[in-house]
Amino acid sequence: MDDLETRELRYFVAVAEELHFGRAAARLGIAQPPLSRAITQLERRLGVRLLDRDRRGAALTDAGRVLLREARTALDAVAAAVRRTRRAGDPERPLVLVTKAGASHELLRALLDTLAEPVEVLLCEVGEQAHRLRDGQADIALMHRPFDDLAGFDTADLHTESQVAIVPAAHPLAARDSVTLAEVSAVPDLPIARWPRLDGTYPDGPGPEVRTQSQLAQLVALGRTLLVIPASSRAWQWPEHVAVPVVDAPDVTTVLAWPPGSPVQSLVRSAAGLSF
Repeated sequence: MDDLETRELRYFVAVAEELHFGRAAARLGIAQPPLSRAITQLERRLGVRLLDRDRRGAALTDAGRVLLREARTALDAVAAAVRRTRRAGDPERPLVLVTKAGASHELLRALLDTLAEPVEVLLCEVGEQAHRLRDGQADIALMHRPFDDLAGFDTADLHTESQVAIVPAAHPLAARDSVTLAEVSAVPDLPIARWPRLDGTYPDGPGPEVRTQSQLAQLVALGRTLLVIPASSRAWQWPEHVAVPVVDAPDVTTVLAWPPGSPVQSLVRSAAGLSF
């Protein structure tokens, strides 16, 4: 069987996401008949049915669901290869460093102050650094072990620190010198916030589901939740928040992470020389 073409994958992803050939054709900017023929030819080449069709639209088969997942990954990889190639061909381009907004602020500032070369900083939300590295939008990332997805990246450890609970200033916990994980996990009127896992799903629990720092900051200030974070992430702390050390929380290590082969050696050397 010949290799699949990116055009075929793009056509299939459009149909699989729209579940309607007319809408998919409009999205792709082509006529519907050639799109239908392309999907039929793809099914013949693969030897499986990808879609069940009827007059109302289409539905994915089990094989179609597998191809949708794999096609998205393949198209993302192709797009990342294009971005990295173009960036590598531009000697004047700055390195792009991606980091969570508000995380490791003092370390990031110290790192940028030591660099002789320009670095563009790309701020993101929780858990997005790995995607930005893999799709070629960034060259290197500040990430945190054990929370972030480091699979497949080269890494250099920078700093290990303890964690704190961020609680509303008016709550009784704010007057404590320290707390334990058991104590902050069982506050009846202040359920701990729930961040998405690496796969995007949320753990069970009574606390609110949060995805951004701004959501979280306001919910804490309103007395609706608390959270446990690395101590250095307090850079975004509001006046309505208080940070209380969590004595038995696992330590968190800030690392630099980059795809193998990325031209980031000078930045890594500068980071290794930091005293923090």
